Amino acid sequence: MNLRSLALAPAFALVFAMPAMAEKIPLNELSRYLNTIRSAVADFTQVNPDGTVGTGKVYIQRPNRVRFEYKGDNTLVVASAGQVTVKDGKSNTGPQVYPLSRTPLSIILADNVNLSRANVIGHSEAKNSTVVTAQDPAHPEYGNIQMVFTGNPTQLRQWVVTDDAGKKTTVILGEMQTGVRIPSSTFTTP
Repeated sequence: MNLRSLALAPAFALVFAMPAMAEKIPLNELSRYLNTIRSAVADFTQVNPDGTVGTGKVYIQRPNRVRFEYKGDNTLVVASAGQVTVKDGKSNTGPQVYPLSRTPLSIILADNVNLSRANVIGHSEAKNSTVVTAQDPAHPEYGNIQMVFTGNPTQLRQWVVTDDAGKKTTVILGEMQTGVRIPSSTFTTP
């Protein structure tokens, strides 16, 4: 071994020891991945627009059904039959109801997710994750959803919903169990 090879050895070792930079995951792969999730359960942490933090369990049954159960305050959010019902456990008023189609979450709850058809307004790689921001192309005024994915294998890790008033709600997912059986009664509105 010559002196030059010996001198370069530490540099090569450093280069090969560093983790490879993640590449941006293509939209068709992200759509394929989301379409494979027919049902899922995960713990979540939610950061609300006012900075408060909640935790709980989310149940997803595609198409168009999701349930967020919050720990400690009896708050419940259920999407089913084209409606999102929000029952605030701290309020004495009845549940609030919104059309699912008017929420950015409808993009990933659709029967057939096609991110190239949704109005993707951002698609980038950041901190070894792929970040996609999408909105309903017919109604951008409804807000948008920013989804964060990791690769190898592709997994949805979090989303940030920006509502029609510009308020952001972040949902960070724990380990997602997919392909689970979820009773249809889980998505009964309160």
